[in-house]
Amino acid sequence: MKCDLCPRKCLVDRKKGEKGICGQTENLKVARAALHFWEEPCISGDAGSGAVFFSGCPLHCVFCQNENIANGTVGKEISLERLVDIFLELQEKRANNINLVTPGHFVPQIVKALDQARKEGLTLPVVYNTSSYETVDTIKMLEGYVDIYLPDFKYWDSEQALRYSRAEDYPETVKKAIREMYRQTGACRFDMDGKIQKGVIVRHLLLPGELKAAKRIVQYLYETYGDSVYMSLMNQYTPLETLDTVRYPELGRKVTEKEYDALVDYAI
Repeated sequence: MKCDLCPRKCLVDRKKGEKGICGQTENLKVARAALHFWEEPCISGDAGSGAVFFSGCPLHCVFCQNENIANGTVGKEISLERLVDIFLELQEKRANNINLVTPGHFVPQIVKALDQARKEGLTLPVVYNTSSYETVDTIKMLEGYVDIYLPDFKYWDSEQALRYSRAEDYPETVKKAIREMYRQTGACRFDMDGKIQKGVIVRHLLLPGELKAAKRIVQYLYETYGDSVYMSLMNQYTPLETLDTVRYPELGRKVTEKEYDALVDYAI
């Protein structure tokens, strides 16, 4: 079958071992599976989120903080049955949820694993943690399986998306993807302890010098969804040693406190 799970639509035959831009064949590959305490507080809580980091990525941002995982150079190939066991083991460790990180290129396998895990007693909410470079058709495959969507909204401008991720269509793609996510979950709902049980939290990582674009993203989300969709505005951008600062000199610094405060003030 030719792969068209993401907007790249590489149309490679991953069953035969071919690899597209995500860098993965049909074989499940996981880089890390453990309790994760550094997500948004309503996701990690005190017990931690049951994060499963999948190897590979269709986006490949030039400033990626998890480059080895995104490139698929780290990770271990596992069976579907082992993925089921991982879900159940994380539940036994009292994780707040199952957190699928960069999972889009493995959605068909994940759906099968969740079906089996639920038969074997999995009851935790499922988080879909994504760059949002997703097709609506792939997101539709997750209806009834995902409780909480945690999508990025990286770029407002197509020029910026092309420059940093070679994905000129990202801005329109992310809007369509989030619209489908919201259709499935509706407004955010929380339990008595403040842990999210259902809904969409949109992340935006502020990049240096991109305050104006960030404000446009906040404005779009609020005008479209009001308070039904939550926003996670992040300031931890750090230029890595591997960043090509000759080609991307504007990314060679951290975000200033003034820039971030201005974004938060605007959101409020």
